[in-house]
Amino acid sequence: MLDIKRIGVITSGGDCGGLNAVIKGIAREAYYSGIESVAIPHGYAGLYNLVKLDEVVLLNAERVSRIEASLAGSEAGHSRVRISKIEDPNKYDRIKDGLKKFKIDALIISGGDDTGSVVIDLISQGIPCVHVPKTMDLDLQSYSVGGDSAINRIAVFTRDLKTTGMSHNRILVIEVFGRYVGHTAFRGGIGAEADCILIPEIPVDFDIVYEHMKTTFFARIERSDVRAGTYITVVAEGIKTANGELLYDETSPVDAFGHRKLAGAGRYVRQQLERRLRSDPEVKDFMQRTGMFAQGVYEIPEVREIVPSHLVRSGHSSAFDVNFGYKAGAAAVFLLKEGKIGNTVVNIDGHTIYYQPTAEVIKRREVDLTEVSIFESLGTCFGRKPQKFEYDLAEIKGHIERHL
Repeated sequence: MLDIKRIGVITSGGDCGGLNAVIKGIAREAYYSGIESVAIPHGYAGLYNLVKLDEVVLLNAERVSRIEASLAGSEAGHSRVRISKIEDPNKYDRIKDGLKKFKIDALIISGGDDTGSVVIDLISQGIPCVHVPKTMDLDLQSYSVGGDSAINRIAVFTRDLKTTGMSHNRILVIEVFGRYVGHTAFRGGIGAEADCILIPEIPVDFDIVYEHMKTTFFARIERSDVRAGTYITVVAEGIKTANGELLYDETSPVDAFGHRKLAGAGRYVRQQLERRLRSDPEVKDFMQRTGMFAQGVYEIPEVREIVPSHLVRSGHSSAFDVNFGYKAGAAAVFLLKEGKIGNTVVNIDGHTIYYQPTAEVIKRREVDLTEVSIFESLGTCFGRKPQKFEYDLAEIKGHIERHL
């Protein structure tokens, strides 16, 4: 076991739900074990500048009681800084001096794949670290705090937007975060009963999307006694164009981890649908038949894009993320005490703490497309010809690993 008297707590990367529960879980388990914990502000930027700080925040009972686990975001703050990119040849010695100054023996760091890559870097420099998985994108190999909160907020916003869609007979395209994977769009879209969900893992055939939209939307309005209907598409920010290119914001700089801001997926989908609506001769007949057509003013159904942006990662944490955050934070303390540095907390099931090397956890996990097909059989469009759901039956005997 490691002799640890004080732990430094860092949250890094994007904000999300459940992080404050992680901090409280670390602080309270550390206190219970006779170990102090301190918050290192501003993520890795704060770690680099630790030696220049006059003090750090001690996470004692009084300070921890002021942290609301149910609020998203992090009391410790964030930054997107990659230590290895800092133009200072003495950066690692500077970090070690800062840790020594405040008598910090080890770090617990919560973040996603980029954060995890820095964890590996710090360990290679002799700095003891344990990783708590955090990313609303859910692209790590393990469950990550923040994912459930984002999915729930996407589902709520999407459901709420149906009222404005119904009022105006609009086709709505909702673009959501998720980077290069479609977990949040997929789960959030299903939770909101979206008609169409477009994710990076499936190349989009917009002719198929259009036909699904046209059939579904037209039928809804024609069935309605007040001729009201809407069609909802949830689109992941990381979908690709027909040429296989990502939709970047060309005005934004590349960040420290080599990422350029993704932007424009919702606009791209809207333009694809509008172009097909304008060129389809059946649309004018539909508009006239349902009493909506106005020459030169309202000749095709209106398509709107909505980008909730950071709203999906803000506000309140889901109960699932608060539970997982508390447990993962506490488990990270146990891993440190046992000397299991360089590892990520994966799950806590009964008395068993599951962990895995951080280098393995941060490998990208994409949406399992075999699961997508069951929702295609239920009528949801994913921008391709529906695939048959192929299944096997397996009876579970004995212990079942739980995920909460």
